[in-house]
Amino acid sequence: MPQATARHILVESEKQALELKDQIASGADFGDMAKQHSKCPSGQKGGSLGQFSQGAMVKEFDDVVFSELPVGEVSDPVKTQFGYHLIQVEQRFA
Repeated sequence: MPQATARHILVESEKQALELKDQIASGADFGDMAKQHSKCPSGQKGGSLGQFSQGAMVKEFDDVVFSELPVGEVSDPVKTQFGYHLIQVEQRFA
């Protein structure tokens, strides 16, 4: 089963997610942004979710992590029941 390591930033609005994505694109550190803004407890670890298997996360999140999102790139905002996520895949394993 495919596995990946990824990190994310969870916020309440798409607007906030887009603002953070712009800041990251302009050179802000993803991990620092996660620590400052993420509502998920993983924010304190720079947004790191560690290694997980396909199917372990909610479908909308899983679809992005195990899709064609290039490793290292930050996703567009992804809406789930928890809010809006910016996702960065660190590695994928077959």
